[in-house]
Amino acid sequence: MATIVEKTSSGIIYKASQQRDFPQLDLLSLLFDSSACGAKEDTVVHADAADPSKAVSKAQLRHLVKRLAYTLRQRYGIGQDGPEKDVVLCISSGHFLLPCLFYSTIAAGAIFSASSPASTATELAGQIKQIGAKLVLCNEDTKEVAAAAAKLANIPGSRVLVLGSQPHLELTNLEQSRPIPISTKTLEWQRITDTKALENSIICILFSSGTTGLPKMCRLSHTNMVSQACLVLDPAREYEKARGRDMSADYRTIAHLPAAHIAGVQGYFVNSFYVGGTLYWMPRFNLVKFLEYSKKYQITTLVSVPPIYLAIAKSPLVTDQFDSVEWAVAGAAPMGKELQLAARKNLGKGKAHLTQTWGLSETTGAMTTMPRGIDDETGSVSMLVMNGRARIVDDDGKDVEPGQAGELWVKGPNVTKGYYMNDAANKEAFVDGWFCTGDIGLFKDGKFYIVDRKKELIKYKGLQVAPAELEALLVSHAKIADAAVIGVDGEETEVPRAYVVAGDATLKAEEIVDWVASKVANHKKLRGGVVFIDAIPKSPSGKILRKELRQLAKRIDKGSKL
Repeated sequence: MATIVEKTSSGIIYKASQQRDFPQLDLLSLLFDSSACGAKEDTVVHADAADPSKAVSKAQLRHLVKRLAYTLRQRYGIGQDGPEKDVVLCISSGHFLLPCLFYSTIAAGAIFSASSPASTATELAGQIKQIGAKLVLCNEDTKEVAAAAAKLANIPGSRVLVLGSQPHLELTNLEQSRPIPISTKTLEWQRITDTKALENSIICILFSSGTTGLPKMCRLSHTNMVSQACLVLDPAREYEKARGRDMSADYRTIAHLPAAHIAGVQGYFVNSFYVGGTLYWMPRFNLVKFLEYSKKYQITTLVSVPPIYLAIAKSPLVTDQFDSVEWAVAGAAPMGKELQLAARKNLGKGKAHLTQTWGLSETTGAMTTMPRGIDDETGSVSMLVMNGRARIVDDDGKDVEPGQAGELWVKGPNVTKGYYMNDAANKEAFVDGWFCTGDIGLFKDGKFYIVDRKKELIKYKGLQVAPAELEALLVSHAKIADAAVIGVDGEETEVPRAYVVAGDATLKAEEIVDWVASKVANHKKLRGGVVFIDAIPKSPSGKILRKELRQLAKRIDKGSKL
């Protein structure tokens, strides 16, 4: 699955050395009916990490999905006017039956959407209105926010369903405490095998971060989600089979990231099920509990984000909890090679494979992945997934030579067809069928490297400084627990400033500035200084909230001028 480079009349194209077919099936048929799915009928596919007696097998889940789909259709009219007419919006913390809500929504013929469990009532109400949700789903942890949002969005309480904490599926609504009867009758989902229908369907819509204006709504189809699972996981399964191992039997992992983002929706609802192992659900990330469950269930696979790998590398609480881990992947943001190596020492007794992936909601998750059997210690984000293509272009949209940095443009069956009800965003995001990712990267020695988000680059006297590069360097310092970098005004230009969480009380700002200066080019020095803070603000999915740091910088700089 190496990435090859082709210089063509239309540009420099990067693509996987191998292409492969994947099942032309709708998502539910892939998971519940197809022999391609690794889960057996009695496989426990979802379980509660705190109480594993709360669990559901593939066979139980299939029947439950059909019953709930019937209830959604008959009681709430979901899908009665045809497929893709209705949107069901979910806001929930982690729950072992949360995937059932996802599958049932699709089975009823509707579009599933999700809001971060950290959303405020105002934010959730805005999303309800923006997407035109016909029904809101929540759980006990998010009930208050959902109720307040529904009131703001003029959604009746009878159309806000609350998932209970019982070991069986139980739903109530805001207007009655009695459980809503889940029909014993079943509704069969629409089986689809037509390639065009699969490509053009919409089964899931995810909100972008919305750093400017209203959040964009990313459309995902059956093809997007099926291809993502098959093209990434089938080669891994074949690799293990060739070595006499059953990937499904050895797969155990923990759902610890929010299921409102692509890592949760694709990773937890689809990929884990498709592999065929057991996924243990936490309501939210808690390091102590995460360590406890990882050891208790002897997890073999870990897919997480850099802040959690930072904790694995640096927390004194981490001892032998990850000794059973064989395969680990980092995503959502680039991770420096120093952190990658440090975290790996605490995974699988130092023998686990820890690689990086790169992708977005718009690529249904991974656009790159490292083939099994290949290790990488250079900090790359691996190689293109099968059937994927990429270009690296300058600000004028012209291809740069391999090894030079530019914006990554991509194509592939996992790439979204566009944004929901947003023609302007689609015109901006696509050029001749290529999706413009907004990420700056380069290709070197057969692998891709991410520099940073295009909009995050600091421009010091015309020279570009990538915050991610400085952050990777900073967290490699023995006395630094965490760090983030932004650009601030200074020297009549933009200069890098570091926000640092000290891991040692003796650490001084001057020590950091001098240490960084000894390791980077002149234009990358921390001319904006160092500010110590208690914690780096991050989104539930682990991305640094630079907007909050910029607001903090304005307050600090304004105060210093008084």
